[in-house]
Amino acid sequence: MRRNKATQLCAALLIGIAAPAFAQANTEPPLATALEEAQQQLQQTFTNLSFEDFGPSPVKGPIYQASAGGRIIYYAPESEHILFAAVYDRNGLSVTALAQDATARRKLAGIDTSKALALGPVDAPMVIEFTDPDCPYCRALDRFWAAKEAEGKPVRRLIFFVSGIHPEAAAKAEHIHCSPDKKQAFEAIYAGAAPDQLRKCSDGAARVKADAEVVSKIGVSGTPTIVADGKLISGFQQAELEEFLSEKSKAPANAQR
Repeated sequence: MRRNKATQLCAALLIGIAAPAFAQANTEPPLATALEEAQQQLQQTFTNLSFEDFGPSPVKGPIYQASAGGRIIYYAPESEHILFAAVYDRNGLSVTALAQDATARRKLAGIDTSKALALGPVDAPMVIEFTDPDCPYCRALDRFWAAKEAEGKPVRRLIFFVSGIHPEAAAKAEHIHCSPDKKQAFEAIYAGAAPDQLRKCSDGAARVKADAEVVSKIGVSGTPTIVADGKLISGFQQAELEEFLSEKSKAPANAQR
């Protein structure tokens, strides 16, 4: 019985690592025993980490997992805590990231990518990209793709514009959709161009609105967000993108189509 309580307490402490732990001055003997057992189990399980100030967590009872706004959250109904945390198993694997990827893949399965703005060769490795024209990291990502294309490693980018973060993002996205040469307009805007007058058209406005609906459905809350081989990459993570391109370059040409 004590072992089960210790296990539950250890789980609560691990998941609630983002919240401070408060030691209780008048710790009763049963709780002290449970704390000692939990601390020993924690040290035996995560042998490569050093822990200090081990004590009771304000989070009580069973903890449940949910998805909200594209993020995995944890809820403890007994103490009414919501935890925005990253949970790792004993091997250092982020089970939170795995859950988030699984949720994103499930949602992405219902998206019509034919409605996206497509940039890059048809036979190149494909990525889905959620981007904002005024996001500096999105612009850095665009420069990265351009450099890789110059190296002979182009990608097929399926673009969905995120227009709810910066005030001019929607207008710039509409300008790109309304331009006769969308690729050229995209590159100019992402290079920092500021046209005196942004193009407007009914089709472009409809595309921006449709993109916003997709963004809301998926729960994208930050840019850039990339989906490569079904894996969700949040932010401009160059090392992960390099790995993706490296794996694709090893694959047979017909496997990339």
